[in-house]
Amino acid sequence: MAASLLRFRTSLVPFSLMTNFLEISRLPFSTASASPSKRVGVHNGTFHCDEALGCFMISLTSKFHGARIIRTRNLEVLDTLDAVLDVGGVYDPSSNSFMQHYGVEIIAKEIQMDEGHPDVHSLFLAVYKNFVEAVDAIDNGINQYETDQPPRYVNNTTLSSRISRLNMNWYDTDQSSEKEDQAFQHAMALAGSEFINCIHFHAKSWLPARSVVMECLAARKDIDPSGEIMLLTKSCPWKFHIFDLEVELKIDPLLKYVIYQDDRNSKWRVQAVAVSPDKFESRKPLPSHWRGLTDDHLSEVAGISGCVFVHTSGFIGGNKTYEGVLAMARASLLA
Repeated sequence: MAASLLRFRTSLVPFSLMTNFLEISRLPFSTASASPSKRVGVHNGTFHCDEALGCFMISLTSKFHGARIIRTRNLEVLDTLDAVLDVGGVYDPSSNSFMQHYGVEIIAKEIQMDEGHPDVHSLFLAVYKNFVEAVDAIDNGINQYETDQPPRYVNNTTLSSRISRLNMNWYDTDQSSEKEDQAFQHAMALAGSEFINCIHFHAKSWLPARSVVMECLAARKDIDPSGEIMLLTKSCPWKFHIFDLEVELKIDPLLKYVIYQDDRNSKWRVQAVAVSPDKFESRKPLPSHWRGLTDDHLSEVAGISGCVFVHTSGFIGGNKTYEGVLAMARASLLA
């Protein structure tokens, strides 16, 4: 697309703004009529996830709050509008033919911080990487992997796929522009609701967890001199952060195991770190001769008391005590 969403950097959106958007989305679409409010152009016809999300997001900015969405490909009409996205073949910020420039603004408003605050920057990058970039890549036909092999399974459950299914069906007898615009409103609402869920996850869970993992990484050599075993001191989603923080903190050697207490039964777990965020393969699985064993049999084979289990793939194991699970991690390093 000429004005791809890859260039519309993502942002943080409050539930209050979502309510405002739902009110905005009830306004009638137009193709050329004058209006005292701002007007934003996007192409008509078949719609995609990127422009549905883009229209949702631009309506949350201070400059275009409450903007009216004009769906058209008529260049004469587009030239009269206040902003244009995903249509027209022009990238020109001076005439608001883009979108790239409002993510930080909305994030800062949502978490009530200055735009220069480090947390604003961290959330900006995280939501872009974990939400918007995929939407844009799918729209632009960019493969997730560099391979000539066909995928092992079909995934039609992505947001982009669900947005696509909101388009008019070929067999619908009513193919009017009004009906099409109603479908686009539904697409904007769906894209916006998922965007908000992503934002709130990153603001309320991802960002605080990052601080926990950073502290645990900094203290890893207090747990074991190798620096390859980390004690997770607080239950939180740590896997999201290990890989980024290893690069940021220049961790060497890389982490091999994370040990933590299971909140459900107070027993302890040792988990092997994966080779990458999107892989199931572990950097260094627990020893092969432990795998699939449990309880006393495992303790006897491992020579470590209190063992509970080791998964058949070797990615995780358990022990009744902290001392026992640390011994399992240390023995696995040497295996």
